[in-house]
Amino acid sequence: MYFTDRGIEELEDRRGDEEVTLAWLADRMRAFVDQNPDFEDAVERFATFLARDDDADD
Repeated sequence: MYFTDRGIEELEDRRGDEEVTLAWLADRMRAFVDQNPDFEDAVERFATFLARDDDADD
């Protein structure tokens, strides 16, 4: 298990029943980068990964 799995599991446990928009997610990602500028590259990569995930429609 990767260390990040714990955070992902917490997210799913706490908010797994909620529905969110991509606009909400983008806003939260911007807020995170504002508070944690050292993670800007990682957040940018993650956003690009999500934006280019063409298999999601299959």
